[in-house]
Amino acid sequence: MSNSKLELTWIGKDKKFKIEPRILIEDKEKSYGDKDTGNMLIHGDNLLALKALEDKYTNKIKCIYIDPPYNTGSAFEHYDDNLEHSTWLNLMSCRLKILRNLLKDDGGTIWISIDSDESHYLKVLCDEIFGRNNFIDEVVWQRAYSPINLKKTLSRAHDIILVYAKNKTAKFELNKLPRNEAMNSRYKNLDNDPRGKWKSSDLSVGPAVASNIYEITTPSGKKVLPPKGYSWRLSKERFEEYVKDNRIWFGPNGNNVPSIKRFLSEVKQGITPITWWTREEVGDNQEAKREIKSLNIESDEVFETPKPERLIERILTIGSNKGDLVLDSFLGSGTTAAVAQKMNRKWIGIEMGQQCYTYCKERIDKVIDGNDDGGITKSQNWQGGGGYKFYELAPSLLVKDKFNNWVISENFNGDLLIRAICKQEKFDYSPDNNYYWKQGKSSENDYIYVTTNYISLEYLQNIKEEMKDDESLLICCKAYQEECKDKYDNITIKKIPQSILNNCEYGRDDYSLNIEEVLEGQEHE
Repeated sequence: MSNSKLELTWIGKDKKFKIEPRILIEDKEKSYGDKDTGNMLIHGDNLLALKALEDKYTNKIKCIYIDPPYNTGSAFEHYDDNLEHSTWLNLMSCRLKILRNLLKDDGGTIWISIDSDESHYLKVLCDEIFGRNNFIDEVVWQRAYSPINLKKTLSRAHDIILVYAKNKTAKFELNKLPRNEAMNSRYKNLDNDPRGKWKSSDLSVGPAVASNIYEITTPSGKKVLPPKGYSWRLSKERFEEYVKDNRIWFGPNGNNVPSIKRFLSEVKQGITPITWWTREEVGDNQEAKREIKSLNIESDEVFETPKPERLIERILTIGSNKGDLVLDSFLGSGTTAAVAQKMNRKWIGIEMGQQCYTYCKERIDKVIDGNDDGGITKSQNWQGGGGYKFYELAPSLLVKDKFNNWVISENFNGDLLIRAICKQEKFDYSPDNNYYWKQGKSSENDYIYVTTNYISLEYLQNIKEEMKDDESLLICCKAYQEECKDKYDNITIKKIPQSILNNCEYGRDDYSLNIEEVLEGQEHE
């Protein structure tokens, strides 16, 4: 501990991953329905995908839900869930840092499903990344009902959902849950009050306030005092006002201890969620498995711990509003995207496994077509509609040639190369129709030009003559005449790929990590 700040330490924590900022390429044949909704289904390693989103979606996501591998030692087919503890923390840390960047500063929250094997370590890790002051609470979700009798100790029936805000200011507030019929059924109208249904609440309160201890005479003539150690909730003057306004209930015969009438019409229509979520309220793993089975999707995928739609519905109800953008970077069986679609949220889902094609896409397509009758379809009155764009991660920009030198991949030419270099150099890709050398910009008057042409003095002079005095330009090219290097103060020239070699780690498509790699890195430090 240092400077009174508690930090979690593990093997390999200091290992920094310089993630390549890949571009996303739409697969138009897999995109579905209305392509202009802003919804995105992304196939690929989720750390690379998150990095690909970072430049455009920083401070844009209202609600993030993730259900990462729990590191329980069970054999997960789609995620290497049998990871050593240190490796699991590394896997989570680098992702959480990007996820925090993506959250909106104003009201953004992240909800993380986890079990007790890693929940306490994850809590400390999240305190470090999000700030302990931004911790909202932990939700306990009853994921199972029946005990597993093969267990020799305790049969675990719950998971934890850690909840953090990006910025929990004094004005920060989560949405309330809507009142349900069971709550409203407690209100009656026993005296035909024109203000409608009401229920009585205790007039006495403790500890006692001396000024509020006084005798009350009921309409039947009975005299009552508050219980010992208690006083009335209202002052004597305020009590008389309540009596005149018919807000005090003395029972049907006017002989009961007085109580206050609370009218349903005056009750706030939302209720503050509690942190214990039962299977009756939000479903359990068995309900989720039934939902998956009912979709009749032909797939070899088996999901051991799916989440029910009602669970995600509650999270999105509390953490987002219609039209907000939500994200799930461990999409799994596609529940978050399906629920977000039915609740009229915009969504981004990332899935690295084959089930992105064989299950997630099929499930979401059914939702869009209105052919999913399960889950929250009826409660949300979902009739179908919407759509999404399907994206693949672009391959690595640089590859090794036969001489073991880094070169630009042959997959990148023309427009794809321009987009990739713009992302590398943190420019927005935005080609200008009038000036070929204005392919992207980082500010109002700062541009980038990417070309495989040889830049000569004459070539450079032609560009300079078209530039305004307050404009600046970065040229990225494969070769240029040496005299061009410092010819103009407002033009910078870089040779690719040499100028970007140290930007990040190239040629790596999998960041699921393994403990051997982490330990090897430590041995050479």
